[in-house]
Amino acid sequence: MNSTSSKKTLRLQRKTVLLTMVALVLLLFIILGFWKASQPPAPYFQGQMEAKEVDIAPKLAARISQVHVREGQKIQPGDLLIEMDSPEVQAKLAQAQAAKEAAQAVADKAGNGARPEEVQMARLNWERAQAAANLAHTSYTRVQSLFAQGLVSAQKRDEAQTNWKASAAQASAAKAQYDMAAQGARKEDKSAAQAQVRQVDGVIAEAKAAEAETQLRSPVGGEVANVLAKVGELSPQGVAVVTVVDLQDQWVVLNVREDQMQRFAVGQRFTGKLPALGSQSAEFAVYYVGVLPDFATWRTTRGSQGFDARTFEVRARPAQPIEGARPGMSVLVEGV
Repeated sequence: MNSTSSKKTLRLQRKTVLLTMVALVLLLFIILGFWKASQPPAPYFQGQMEAKEVDIAPKLAARISQVHVREGQKIQPGDLLIEMDSPEVQAKLAQAQAAKEAAQAVADKAGNGARPEEVQMARLNWERAQAAANLAHTSYTRVQSLFAQGLVSAQKRDEAQTNWKASAAQASAAKAQYDMAAQGARKEDKSAAQAQVRQVDGVIAEAKAAEAETQLRSPVGGEVANVLAKVGELSPQGVAVVTVVDLQDQWVVLNVREDQMQRFAVGQRFTGKLPALGSQSAEFAVYYVGVLPDFATWRTTRGSQGFDARTFEVRARPAQPIEGARPGMSVLVEGV
């Protein structure tokens, strides 16, 4: 009887100990749960993806004749975006080409010299003037001989001498005209004519450059984000008509409080998650930290005191291209 009572007492003690241990474990879990619940949530930073945007605008005012792209279209550098019609550019080009033809004709004339007929005419005029000068010299010689013999007056001798000198001067002038016709234009005249041709070439190049601007091409590759041009509209000079986003050049922008800046120094790397891509993780490298703060966040240190924690902009590029990433997607970075 005593043996049976002892066994019951032992089982009861064991059960009591087991219940006590279970109660202690449950109490420990409850305490741990309350402790975890009382802890502040893990800090994190939220940024967003950005990409290079290029606003493409015409360099001249013209009317839009054709639009070759649509929003969402993938394009390559040099692809034709917009065609514009500008009668003023065409008129300027035609005017420049006509001026080029005129300047080239003047240059050719200066380079080729006088026509053979003009050279022959100048030679004949010189020969005629020279013959007249020779005759005047012979007449003067005869009159001078007669004057020496006292057969003619001094007046006659002076008239013969003057006529000889005038004829000789005319012969020299005719010879100069012949030489000029035979040699052609002077070197300076040829240089001036060629310079005029080059000047007009510059005007033509300017007109052709303006004509090329009537076909607006993309300087970069990427995806067309906005198309503001419509056929028939007059596009002002310098106003963007197409926006292209280069999805190969993306980065994340974070606003980091100054007490967390040591983690985001230039060159350092961190891991971020993109919720839009199923919380895909990606590694980023910081390449820019704002020189000046963007804004300040008031942060309490004690119940009655606080201070302004400045916030700086941080930019980081993905270490590897992120497939499917697009501008505006959120990026979450866990804090320390």
